[in-house]
Amino acid sequence: MKAEIHPKYADCEIRCACGNSVKTRSTRSSILIGICNECHPFYTGQQKFVDTAGRVDKFQQRLAKTQVAQAALAEANAKKKKK
Repeated sequence: MKAEIHPKYADCEIRCACGNSVKTRSTRSSILIGICNECHPFYTGQQKFVDTAGRVDKFQQRLAKTQVAQAALAEANAKKKKK
């Protein structure tokens, strides 16, 4: 390693908005984060599942409309070619 080109690597405290604190090492003296493993819903077991069935149904309806429109366009193009 070359001398005097690397940043100082010192003890660091990572602090979350919930009050959780973790000690580690970094080039920064402190890091503030908005969410951590102590307060994140996935890790705490309070995760709420979103009803995706409504989204899937909407997508399938749009897809069906698109397929019908494409079929009608293809049919119209076929009629033009026959003339």
